[in-house]
Amino acid sequence: MTATAAENTSAPSRHPQRWLILGVICLAQLTVLLDNTVLNVAIPSLTTSVGASTADIQWMINAYSLVQSGLLLTAGSASDRYGRKKMLAAGLALFGIGSLAAGLSQNAGQLIAARAGMGVGGALLMTTTLAVVVQIFDNEERVKAIGLWATVNSLGFAAGPLIGGLMLDHFWWGAIFLINIPVAAIGLVAVLVMVPESKNPLGDRPDLLGALLSTIGMGGVVYAIISGPGHGWTSTHVLVSAAVGLAALAAFARWELSIPYPMLDMNFFRNQKFTGAVAGSILVAFGMGGSLFLLTQHLQFVLGYSPLEAGLRTAPLALAVVALNMAGVGARLLPKLGTPKTIAVGMSANALGLASIALLGRDHYAGMLLGLVVMGSGIAVAMPAMANTLMSAIPPEKAGVGAGVNGTLAEFGNGLGVAVLGAVLNSRFAALIPSVVGAASLPAALAAAGSDGEREKIADAFADGLQTSQLVGAVAVLAGGLLAAALLARAERSDGDREQTPAPQAAPAA
Repeated sequence: MTATAAENTSAPSRHPQRWLILGVICLAQLTVLLDNTVLNVAIPSLTTSVGASTADIQWMINAYSLVQSGLLLTAGSASDRYGRKKMLAAGLALFGIGSLAAGLSQNAGQLIAARAGMGVGGALLMTTTLAVVVQIFDNEERVKAIGLWATVNSLGFAAGPLIGGLMLDHFWWGAIFLINIPVAAIGLVAVLVMVPESKNPLGDRPDLLGALLSTIGMGGVVYAIISGPGHGWTSTHVLVSAAVGLAALAAFARWELSIPYPMLDMNFFRNQKFTGAVAGSILVAFGMGGSLFLLTQHLQFVLGYSPLEAGLRTAPLALAVVALNMAGVGARLLPKLGTPKTIAVGMSANALGLASIALLGRDHYAGMLLGLVVMGSGIAVAMPAMANTLMSAIPPEKAGVGAGVNGTLAEFGNGLGVAVLGAVLNSRFAALIPSVVGAASLPAALAAAGSDGEREKIADAFADGLQTSQLVGAVAVLAGGLLAAALLARAERSDGDREQTPAPQAAPAA
């Protein structure tokens, strides 16, 4: 019976309700992703309604992403061991309960705690949704399914500020959380009724120390990245957090290599297919996370749009991803070009879009619009190919861990993109106007300016800083895409050479 289960896990068949199930889990995924960005537009309301300080606001935003990113690997491992359907249902229940608590919070402390609880549910949902996709689709349809799953990722990032702005125009701030409850309830019922159960048939022992080390490690590193812009990258606060996180991750890697039942088999990193997909995934998230961080500032501070208007003007990026993935462009290109060329084409378009925004969109939205569409097209081509490559490099019985790795890379890449490109922007801005007090912050620099001419000079310096950081992002994405493609092409050549090498023949019997 164990052998049969293993065979079914390693060779997934087409589930008769697979597309309906995909719609259900994508709805659950969208709810989680919206909460990564929806709170940003509610900051003014929260400041007055619950008396939140600046530090409180930062923790309200960061508690969710910090808990979620720290638990992704552990959540993926738990779904493999205890069942992906069970963990998906648990994630929806926890997310719904956390949303209710957040919407009814009376003070900042309660809201921060509720957001942390939502992060636990979010980690379970982020890992199990992709793992279920791998289980219910066969190799032929999986790329298209992952493309649709990736479409939801892009929608979540783009739609959060829009939905938040629309809700706040008509309701109080708690409504942005309470709207999650009916979605979570519908998703929970649908999961219990339709989604098939699947788990690792071998039933490995739980790796409790590995789970603890990975949670501390990822939490420490992500917290350092989040805290860097506010506390300073060389502050004790940030350096200690980064050191603890890196030390825990090093201990995690060493521990996983020494035990017979690792949560994450570190030998996966010897697989060039896996490392190529890892490199590409980090750089796609780096480019997308960093560019959206810069775009919101560009649209508001340089082009003068309101937050809601700025959110609307970033929508073409997500719409391009949605349109191309719904049309199955990436899924059709992959068999024609092969994985390395598909990723190279997608990442090159991504980089070209970033460069277009920097060079053509500095003073006018029309140039930025072109860059957004090109960038979205590149993401639509590259992201499904890389997610499929990463998941196919990991045994299907470890699909939950694979999804955890994929989610962790996205969180890490997003944080890294914001940190690195934000640092480039601030250093360039400060270098261009060193005489202005508070030059590291545009609003502070404008407030300190003594004349209209000086304010215009400051605005130009900020635009120059944005342009420089966007070009740095474009170069990084292009280099990462070519590196990922080269690693994957080399892995394919190695696999081909092994297949062509004849097996040694047995010596004739005496």
